[in-house]
Amino acid sequence: MIGTRWSERTNLTMLTDFYELTMSKGYLDHDQAERLAYFDLFFRSVPEGGGYAIIAGLEQMIDYLKTLKFTEDDLEYLVSVHHFDDRFIDYLRHFKFSCDVWAIAEGTPIFPHEPIVKVRGPIIQAQMIETMLLVTINHQSLIATKTSRIVRSARGRPVLEFGSRRAQGYDAAVLGARAAYIAGAAGTSCTICGQHFGIPVLGTMAHSWVQAFDEEFEAFSAYARSFPDSTVLLVDTYNVLTSGVPNAIRVAKEVLEPMGKKLKGIRIDSGDLTYLSCAARSMLDKAGLPEVKITASNALDEYLIRDLILQGAAIDSFGVGERLITSRAEPVFGGVYKLSAIEKDGQVIPKMKFSENPGKITNPCNKDVWRFYDQATGKAIADLITLTGEEIDETKPYEIFDPLHTWKRKTLTHFRVRRLLEPIFVGGKLVYRRQSIDDIRRYCQTETDSLWESVRRFENPQDYYVDLSQELWEIKDAMLHQNKSLI
Repeated sequence: MIGTRWSERTNLTMLTDFYELTMSKGYLDHDQAERLAYFDLFFRSVPEGGGYAIIAGLEQMIDYLKTLKFTEDDLEYLVSVHHFDDRFIDYLRHFKFSCDVWAIAEGTPIFPHEPIVKVRGPIIQAQMIETMLLVTINHQSLIATKTSRIVRSARGRPVLEFGSRRAQGYDAAVLGARAAYIAGAAGTSCTICGQHFGIPVLGTMAHSWVQAFDEEFEAFSAYARSFPDSTVLLVDTYNVLTSGVPNAIRVAKEVLEPMGKKLKGIRIDSGDLTYLSCAARSMLDKAGLPEVKITASNALDEYLIRDLILQGAAIDSFGVGERLITSRAEPVFGGVYKLSAIEKDGQVIPKMKFSENPGKITNPCNKDVWRFYDQATGKAIADLITLTGEEIDETKPYEIFDPLHTWKRKTLTHFRVRRLLEPIFVGGKLVYRRQSIDDIRRYCQTETDSLWESVRRFENPQDYYVDLSQELWEIKDAMLHQNKSLI
């Protein structure tokens, strides 16, 4: 049924690293179970050296958090592998999610080190959900980010997601296709993804269809008679220019036109795509078929698509498979989930991870994230991480500064500002108004367009600043100086 929640197919409560459970028992043993903690989910670098990423996976995160519940089978298994005591097992038996959760809306361009999901709640609960939040947000954000690059390289030509058979498992195929659609893909070949999410599904024939008939013309004719309103023919089984395209033209003239129908397109899946597409275009035009579209596939990515267009290829749309659905060039989105504060006697105590690697030092405290836009151009200027409770007055100048190179400062005027983290759960209750996938897709396009082209380029993009407010920076700086021996 269209709209069925993919994540509700099964109970995913046990999809957690085992140390989340051992820590949970320790918290319970030491009377820390209900201590309120804050965790941030963020990432440290954009894949492939890009200038921005796209967040995706929020809907599946919501589905997971709504259905958290340990079954008796789960508890029996845990006892069998680790001999957890009765007190802990009873705690899990009555486990009920009650955290507050904030997140940046799906489809939003995001940047390193800013919280994209924030969790506040009893430390056992906030800790236990780490693994599933990371695998959900990391995977779909990776594929959405890769797709955004590919779609931009196509310069308005449709990009079709063709990667199911190359995905790292069936969940990756389905949810990867979903993320690709959010980031701008025109549709998917993954039928079940269309069924569950209402995404357009596309597909025609394989080479085996052509090979199954005695002659290529016979194969094309049979397909055209079965699908006269949507005939797209795969023309590279034998020879594109001496066989495939001539037979496609013959089908258009001898089979479809007598039926009052038109050939919709051809697809080329091998060879020199620039040369073959241009030659095919010339042949189709000379045959009086200028409306026939040409689709190209075959191990494409943003760089190959960009080169094809620069070379003048006569390609109207692109089918992209393995290099999209696996983000082959860099198949990891490095999201992490770190403790940022603890509440004690009603006071928020900042926590920070220290490291000899400056890039791994985290930002402490309960925080908000803001985006500044230039009022004249509508373009995003910078993001700012503040303490929760800080406010920004759009009517007054605001100074931002690089938190590592503090002498780099800029005073912003004539801006509008938007708080990015939105409440998703309050006390374990869903308060977020869920969006349709088409609304998310349109929002993603609008927000991506708000980035300067220099931030969106593939090579050496301009750094987009994510700064700390003065108050937050002072707290972090004081904590660093208090722990000089650790840095």
